[in-house]
Amino acid sequence: MDNITVPIYLISGFLESGKTSFLRFTLNQDYFFIEGKTLLILCEQGEEEYNMKSLSRSNTVVEIIEKEEDLTPERLATLDIIHKPERVVIEYNGMWLVSKFEQMEMPRGWGIEQEITVADASTYQTYIGNNNLKSIFMDMVRNADMVIFNRARKEDPLPQFRRGIKVANPACEVIFENEDGEMSDIFEDQLPFDLDAPIVEILPEDYGIWYVDAMDNPGKYRKKKLRFKARVMKPRGVGSSFFVPGRTAMTCCAEDTSFLGFLCSSKDTPSLKNGEWVEVTAEARIERRPEYQNEEGVVLYAASVEPCEPLKDEMVYFN
Repeated sequence: MDNITVPIYLISGFLESGKTSFLRFTLNQDYFFIEGKTLLILCEQGEEEYNMKSLSRSNTVVEIIEKEEDLTPERLATLDIIHKPERVVIEYNGMWLVSKFEQMEMPRGWGIEQEITVADASTYQTYIGNNNLKSIFMDMVRNADMVIFNRARKEDPLPQFRRGIKVANPACEVIFENEDGEMSDIFEDQLPFDLDAPIVEILPEDYGIWYVDAMDNPGKYRKKKLRFKARVMKPRGVGSSFFVPGRTAMTCCAEDTSFLGFLCSSKDTPSLKNGEWVEVTAEARIERRPEYQNEEGVVLYAASVEPCEPLKDEMVYFN
């Protein structure tokens, strides 16, 4: 939304994921002790509670909306009239679709400024193994600016957690916290291919790992020569010499997939057909492109694009 005068900070996550603890800490920071009223809307109440005296010191008022049918444009408009907030923080119910709120008509000037999803790393695999809950969680993270995994341990498959988030939302920042705070250096030595090899061979089972790492750290692939197998996609508007060699990844269910690949320039592009399988050998460069929302990203310059046999399993995996 343009011209947001009342920013909304939407905090999502399943029950007992740590949303309240995160918000209690956040609302006690100096930047919330500012002029103007904060409206905190609670759509779910877990075991953790807020300190009302602390909230009043930061000029925060609380409204509770526990039924999804009560979270309506009319209710929000009424709260706007009553409280005239400078900002709105919403602790969203973990079983409600975030996309439904994103599509809701807002009071004049209200707009989503930031979406943060909180997840409990110790129970994440249980939730993500349930198709219904996985679908709800992926709905949370699809437009999230940040996903915070708390209660994380280094022995957990944290790189796998992160890759699953990044395929659904490549631009999302993923943070891991243990009981002592943010964890770092958890992804060292995780790459299953040799970046120092004359040609970096990316095996089919490692495509997803490479794609996510190249999205996050494009600079480490600068001038690297890469070889991998992929399908051809020829999108419109990228120029006659460019195509996208990529693979399909399932984000939450068979009906919800994404095509993952980087722009590739090749003299053979005009003769390539959409959907055919090719083996690409290319040098990676880092360029700012409109297809990347004018951000820097990997652009491949092919030395060769050769037809190859289709992979037996064309889906991308992240573990």
